[in-house]
Amino acid sequence: MPALAPLHPQIVHFVIALLFCGVLFRWLSLIGTGRLAFTGPAAAVLLLVGTAAAVLAVQSGLAAHGPVERVPGARAAVQDHEEWGERTRNIFLGVALLEIAALAVRRTRYATYQRAVLVASGVVGLAGAVALYQAGDKGGDLVYSYAGGVGIRSGDPADIGHLLMAGLYHQAMADRREGKSADAAQLVGELAQRYPDDTAVRLLTVESLIVDKHDGRGALAALKWFPPAPESRFLRFRVGLLRADALAAAGMPDSAKILLQAMAVEFSNNGAIRDRSAKLP
Repeated sequence: MPALAPLHPQIVHFVIALLFCGVLFRWLSLIGTGRLAFTGPAAAVLLLVGTAAAVLAVQSGLAAHGPVERVPGARAAVQDHEEWGERTRNIFLGVALLEIAALAVRRTRYATYQRAVLVASGVVGLAGAVALYQAGDKGGDLVYSYAGGVGIRSGDPADIGHLLMAGLYHQAMADRREGKSADAAQLVGELAQRYPDDTAVRLLTVESLIVDKHDGRGALAALKWFPPAPESRFLRFRVGLLRADALAAAGMPDSAKILLQAMAVEFSNNGAIRDRSAKLP
């Protein structure tokens, strides 16, 4: 079912909500008072619909797994997520059968067994909830640790570009935190080479000149690309702070202080401006 692949995230979130609530409502129906009578029918509906959604979730996941598995290092994580997803589906298929059986015996001579069947549904449902949590957790690993699925939903190559940009940025920041200034500057330079007209990348390049290379004059030269008073309030603030940092790094603290004082008029009570002013000699 290739057409289901882009819908996997939406389907999965329905599965999580429906099945967790279904298990909860089933136990409330078993231990609750008469005032919670609605939880019994609600649990049956949630569990049956959630199980059907779980079947679709597994199918959509299988349809999407090929490109994700080909990401270096991601294969084991994909298989782990798939196994927990299939295990969840299978457990809740059992729960669904128990719920159907309980409905089937309700008005028959076997009605006395209905509660026992519902208790069994609740117990198996708890095991299913554990499996569902694990499947969701493994899916989260794919998204947050392996960037699985990028570009699958839209088919737009720009999504891959967003991933590359984010990867270079995050690695540069990690290198900077570890004191690897040269490595951070190299990665920012690659960003600038790939995305020379992106305003955010230009700002990051100026920041790298100041923080990683301690080149205040180079940063001031790079800031000439921006107008003296950009129309965007955010850009005025960001460029102003960078210009003040560049002036300080270039050995012009008095000019930096004058600029920060002018900025304080527009951006009153701003902590970043106060902190920079306090650090100037």
